[in-house]
Amino acid sequence: MTILAIDTSNYALGVALLEDNQILGEYITNLKKNHSVRIMPAIQTLMKDCERVPADLTKIVVAKGPGSYTGVRIGVTIAKTLAWTLQIPLVGISSLEILASGTGRYFEGYVSPLFDARRGQVYTALYQFQNGNLTTVEQDQLVMLADWAGKLTELSKPILFVGNDLPIHRAKIEELLGTKAIFASITEHNPRPSELALLGRDIQGEDIHSFVPNYIRLAEAEAKWLEAKGKISNG
Repeated sequence: MTILAIDTSNYALGVALLEDNQILGEYITNLKKNHSVRIMPAIQTLMKDCERVPADLTKIVVAKGPGSYTGVRIGVTIAKTLAWTLQIPLVGISSLEILASGTGRYFEGYVSPLFDARRGQVYTALYQFQNGNLTTVEQDQLVMLADWAGKLTELSKPILFVGNDLPIHRAKIEELLGTKAIFASITEHNPRPSELALLGRDIQGEDIHSFVPNYIRLAEAEAKWLEAKGKISNG
């Protein structure tokens, strides 16, 4: 089994190859550059360096959001195209789950990965490792950070926060949660595509035609267009 993992859901771009129980290769950058231009060369370079060709692939695993509307769409479109062309399974994994999986494995508490969603909002979720397996305590959601932190004060265990957008919200988290809040190292904030591959390894493929990203909310431009057409309310 040779799995190609693709993550362009945020500024970090990552691709990885997992073959059986070995990570053959992994490529990560955290740059504010156009993913649509860089993702295919990254995949091609990784495949060439690992001496693999597209026909060797047996599954595609992609980060399906939440995150950047454009970034999520790019990754999912490429993943669907590759899976359809090669006639191999496609699996989507939460972009937040990838972060949690990469940092919380040896943490005795909860993990709250987050992405900034502007105006005091964050995309986040809550996870916990139990018997070596990552379990979801709270599903992916868009929420005001203050409301989320208030909810977490009710937990009896510490919470590990992780994500490249953490500096934007760290002061508020510390103010509301105090010593209950633990912050991951800067080396852990980039989602690892190898974790993405591992998360999707044993999951059954989804229907490629009906597979859709998890944006959680509409892109602002799309929301305004629908509102102008009277298809959604102002509330």
